[in-house]
Formats: sequence, structure tokens, C-alpha cells
Amino acid sequence: MQKLPADTMDNFQTVLRFFLNQKATIGYSFMALLTIGGERIFTLVSFQCPCNHDQNFAYGLTFLLGPAAVLLVLGLFFSTKLWRLYTGCCLNPMKLSFTSIFTGACVAPIMWLCVALLNGTFYECAVSGLDDNLVVDLFCKNKTMKCREELARVPCDRSKLSSDERMELLLMFRAQSQILGWSLIIIAAVVGLLGTCYTNCRSKVSYLQLTFWKRYVEKEKERFDAYAMDYATKLAERNLQSFFENKAPEAFPFPSHKAWEEISAHYTFSRSEQCYSTLQRCVERTDRETPPEKRPVLDSEYGMEMH
Repeated sequence: MQKLPADTMDNFQTVLRFFLNQKATIGYSFMALLTIGGERIFTLVSFQCPCNHDQNFAYGLTFLLGPAAVLLVLGLFFSTKLWRLYTGCCLNPMKLSFTSIFTGACVAPIMWLCVALLNGTFYECAVSGLDDNLVVDLFCKNKTMKCREELARVPCDRSKLSSDERMELLLMFRAQSQILGWSLIIIAAVVGLLGTCYTNCRSKVSYLQLTFWKRYVEKEKERFDAYAMDYATKLAERNLQSFFENKAPEAFPFPSHKAWEEISAHYTFSRSEQCYSTLQRCVERTDRETPPEKRPVLDSEYGMEMH
């Protein structure tokens, strides 16, 4: 089999390294594309404004906020960091630290709201069903009384208003929706920038060390998943072999419950320790405090941790 030239391999590794370093940006871009596609599908396939005063507002608001709420719930549900901190929090409330988790879960809902507001279809249906006199007076200012009566039918092209009046109202609704959409984008961008500046300003490490810290956490998670899979496979093979061969299993080194609890906690950097994660801190302390021969193993008879 012919080998690729060294220059080709180097170029391939450079491109691969670039995509790995930009995976967060790529992930958010992919999420934005999915959000835009989902919004268009909702608009074209399932959205049908009822065009009456009693249902327009609730129907439009449901399509505007409903998917955002679902995306928020899914973002929290699929957050491994959330379940890492939430598991056991009733017994240990100190584990709770949801700020960063909730912030990450809000990205998809905000994207949905921005895309939906920039499109304007859901907003048009919702605001055309408002019964508040002040709002209706604002929409129908300098227009005939028929405007107030036919306002709810404007999004459906079933109103008795002239085409010019109807188009003027639709353009006004669309403009309001897009203003809200761009306002939300600007607010989210400013809040994100200020939050990043505040976090970096209060960082206990330099920028380069912070970069190394992030790289280390990514690699540790990646290797933890692979190592946990390999270790679980070995433990399963050891237990199955012991069961089918009807013999006592060999001693199997295993972390204690306390160690599992320590590495699952929220990590806060400390200048007194050169550690970059709760796992490293646990390993360093174990290495200092416990000789290898006294570390817990899985008891061969009862499957309990023995010391």
C-alpha cells in the first residue's frame, strides 16, 4: 500500500488540528444552521395562524416560545456537567453550581428566538391577536375603524382591508419583530462579552495557563471515557470469568466511593495546588496520603470496597 508523502500528512494534521481547536465554533455554527432549518420547517409545514382575536396571541406565542423552552430543557437534559453536579446534590447541596451549565443551555433557545423574530411570522400572528386598546390604537393609528375589526385577519390574507393597508400593517409587524430579534442578538452578544471579560478578569491564572487548563480538561475527559470503558470491560470480564468458571475472582483495584465523590465535584482552581481538575487533585492527595498496598480493592466475595 502506497504511503502518503510527509508534506501531505503534515497538511492533513494541520487541518485536523484546526478543526479540533475550533470545534466549539463549528458546533455553534451547526446548531445555528439546524435552528434556521427547524424554524423554516415549522413555518412552512405546521404553522397555521388561526386569524381570530381569541387564539392568535396564544398560538403565535406558543410557536415563538415553545420550541425555545423545549431546546432549553434538552440542553439541560443532555448536559453531562449538569448530571455530574446534580447527582447526589440532595445529600450534598454544596455540589450545586448551575450558572455555567444554564448559560450553555441557553444558547440554542436564544438562537431559536433570534431566528424566529427575524423571520417575523410567529410575531405577526401573536401581536395581531392582542386586545389591549393601547396596542390596537398604536397599530391602527390614522386608520379606519375597520382596522381594529380586521387586525386579527391580517396575517392570513383574509381581511377586508385594502391591500395597501394590509401590507402596511404586515411591514410594521415584521419591522417590530426584526427589531426585537436584533435587540436580542445585541443583548446576548454584549452579555456574552461582558461575562467572558468578567470571568477572565477574575481568573487566578494567566491566559496561556488558562488555555493549557482548557486543553487539559478536554483531554482528561476524552481519555477518561476511553479508560473507563476499558476498565469496565476488564472488570466485566473478570466477574464473568469468575462466575462461569466457578472460582473466586482476583482482587481488583478500584476507587473508593469518596474518590468518586471528589472527582465529581465542581472544580475551583487554587494557587496552593498545581492541579487542573478534581481528578488530578484526588490523585495527588491519594499519592501523598495512601501507600499503594493500602488502596481499596474490590472484595472477591462481596464486591465491597476493602481497606
